[in-house]
Amino acid sequence: MTCLRPFVLTACLFFAACATEPEPRADERAVPEPQYSLTQDQTHNRFSAAIEPVLRVPSGAVVEVRTEEASDGQLTPESTAEDVKTLDFDPIHPLTGPVYVEGAEPGDVLAVTLHKIELGAYGWSAIVPGFGFLADEFTEPYLKLFTLEDGATVARFNDDIAIPLKPFPGVMGVAPATDEMLSTIPPRANGGNMDDPNLTEGVTVYFPVFVEGALFSIGDTHAAQGHGEVCGTAIEAPMRIVYEVNVIKGGRPIAEPQYEADDYYAVTAYAETLDEAARKATRYMIDYLADTRGLSREDAYVLASLAGDLKIAEVVDAPHVLVTMHMPKAVIGR
Repeated sequence: MTCLRPFVLTACLFFAACATEPEPRADERAVPEPQYSLTQDQTHNRFSAAIEPVLRVPSGAVVEVRTEEASDGQLTPESTAEDVKTLDFDPIHPLTGPVYVEGAEPGDVLAVTLHKIELGAYGWSAIVPGFGFLADEFTEPYLKLFTLEDGATVARFNDDIAIPLKPFPGVMGVAPATDEMLSTIPPRANGGNMDDPNLTEGVTVYFPVFVEGALFSIGDTHAAQGHGEVCGTAIEAPMRIVYEVNVIKGGRPIAEPQYEADDYYAVTAYAETLDEAARKATRYMIDYLADTRGLSREDAYVLASLAGDLKIAEVVDAPHVLVTMHMPKAVIGR
């Protein structure tokens, strides 16, 4: 049968293999009209089941949100490195939401399809003292500002270097099953600060649901970022995002977020070390291949070795790092 994104295709790819005709590329798909809108003032910056939702929507809803850049307005196009010295981490990661999705219950999966991601007018990247993969070597504050012109495909790093723009939300997640106000800095099982530059337009992300309504939030939007985000920041920029939420019931359970694009399926895993995160991601991919392709765990393990791609998403969001594994659909079929 032909599977249609996001919900029917999601169900097919997520729980079983199904034959499909080639899909249009993400940039060729029509963007559905938003049914609900949230502003960049409707935010919070913790993960907790105790945070009240700012919007309630049915499964299948299309939501438009505006996001603030990661500093929540502390760094602007007029800022200097002196402003980095006084950066307050308490309001870091303003997340637009939470959104209560009707029918979502613990044990379900929430599928979030990123239909459209539009850049704001500026962005910044910084070296923040005490933060970053080489924080012991780079101890002085540094700030680089970017002008992001409408329709631009690159950001000018200097006269000779241009960085391709590939906008994505650094933080996406559902509420964890706790009333504790958790920092948004590290990724966790609920998603959070995954900082995975593959989570771009056209991708569908699957989140395990831990509380009634899921309570989905999104923010920390990045105009461009390399795998690892080694200095601790991307091109941090405000954005407009159109996404769709669908509740999947009775399907294959997942422990941490997973996602898919047109040409691959991916699992994510967080841990306190890269080794343990990589081991978890490998196990999650084995689970996926065994559950959806009918492979023995031995065959799934070998296939992960032959065709799976382990990738470091980020190494700076202490105490956790995030590793992903991608499996090409050209190998496993749709």
